Amino acid sequence: MKKAPLELGLVVIGLLALSAGATALVNHFGWTLYYGDAEAHLNIARRIFDSRTPGYDQIGTVWLPLPHLLSLALVWKDAWWRNGLAGAVPSSACFVLAGAFLFSAMRRATQSSSAALASLGLLALNPNLLYLQSTPMTEPVSLACILALLYFTIRFRETQSFTAVVGAGAASLAASLTRYEGWFLIPFVAVYFLCAARRRRIVVALVFTLIAALGPLFWLAHNWWLYSNPLEFINGPYSARSIYQRTLDQHIRPYPGDRDWRQAWLFFRTAARMCAGWGVVAAALAGIAGVIWKRVFWPVCFAALLPVFYLWSMHSGGTPIYVPQLWFNSYYNTRYGLAALPLLAIAGGCLVLVAGQRWRPFVAAAIVLAGLTPWLARPHPEAWVCWKESQVNSEARRAWTRQAADFLVSQYRPGQGIITSFGDLAGIFREAGIPLRETLHQGNVLPWIFATTRPDLFLHQRWAVAISGDEVASTVQRATLKTGPRYHLVRTIVIPGAPVIEIYKRDDT
Repeated sequence: MKKAPLELGLVVIGLLALSAGATALVNHFGWTLYYGDAEAHLNIARRIFDSRTPGYDQIGTVWLPLPHLLSLALVWKDAWWRNGLAGAVPSSACFVLAGAFLFSAMRRATQSSSAALASLGLLALNPNLLYLQSTPMTEPVSLACILALLYFTIRFRETQSFTAVVGAGAASLAASLTRYEGWFLIPFVAVYFLCAARRRRIVVALVFTLIAALGPLFWLAHNWWLYSNPLEFINGPYSARSIYQRTLDQHIRPYPGDRDWRQAWLFFRTAARMCAGWGVVAAALAGIAGVIWKRVFWPVCFAALLPVFYLWSMHSGGTPIYVPQLWFNSYYNTRYGLAALPLLAIAGGCLVLVAGQRWRPFVAAAIVLAGLTPWLARPHPEAWVCWKESQVNSEARRAWTRQAADFLVSQYRPGQGIITSFGDLAGIFREAGIPLRETLHQGNVLPWIFATTRPDLFLHQRWAVAISGDEVASTVQRATLKTGPRYHLVRTIVIPGAPVIEIYKRDDT
């Protein structure tokens, strides 16, 4: 392992080149903000300082804060906000960290650089992950935190160092502030430390748990402080549970997998295969031999917790996955199938271990080539299910966003003000180059409540941008019909398969 620093340096350089190339390509083709969630994450980061009421409370609820905070370093720059790179660059940096931690973890766990490179190749060369790391999505950030956690747990087993315990705690803390699977991992890793420690077991496990638990405790306190409900992210109006209940109230069929383990497994495994590719799946199945032969159990068990979390979440009704070849014939949350990719990559890399030392580099190259085969056979984005989902599901949204932005560019003047709903509509103002502080939305809590309950006294914005029938549309229509101010509809945008967008202007302008 004397060559370890050199090998890691070369790995990081390769990951940087790969990540930068993918991010530049995605941005060049205009794909960076295809995902609606990518648009939302970017604009949440922007509104922390670019808002009528800037500040901490703009972080919001439900979505955990770390990815938005990472974007703050760049999102202040208008050009990077408008093209999405302010959110994509932190994701790309986390992709590089994730790859570096996976390589380091597998090299320690297997004592084989070839096995580590094989696992890294199966993970890092996956086009679905490369696409996600080129966008402001949370998955690459979570992946970096989780693989850092894996690395520090393996390092602790070898060194029994408190530095590794603190590192694992910090990685778990970051994971728990990124996505909720980070919360799920904490008790399992605490048990691992309890078993892996050769002395002061309880102290080691307790130190890790105390550091890791700061994330969930902070988020409970955050929701209690801002919303007077520590569980606002679970049962509030914007929570997944509430959204699902509203869907059920409209007599729409339950999500596939809701209270049905067989359905949950069917949809998850289908999404996982589409995300990872059959070559990686085949390598992972063959790699089980190496896992058993060299007893590489902890990395496999740790990585298996991620698919378990999503299966459990699907079964509880909180996480839907739709894939086009199964019921509903559509794309939705297919990217959750990438939760299985670290497990498949780790198991696939272990196939190298069944070969002799001399042949391991060649076996590693063959494994990576096998993983790439499905993508080389169909070398275009239509084969990348995550890209395809974002492209199909955003087509209508991108069309009405463009039309509304073009209209406002020609008509809106700085300082006139716009009342609107934050969410998908925020993309209009990003594309039009209108600062978010020119808008009044739900995130501006008190001004929003005043304007929507007493528009005759507090609604001063010259413009309103609404989805037909939403609270903004109802407010301006009620004001016009009763006590004022009076607005008239100046533009209606109708796109097939999309909500109707309405743009209003005050009569006294």
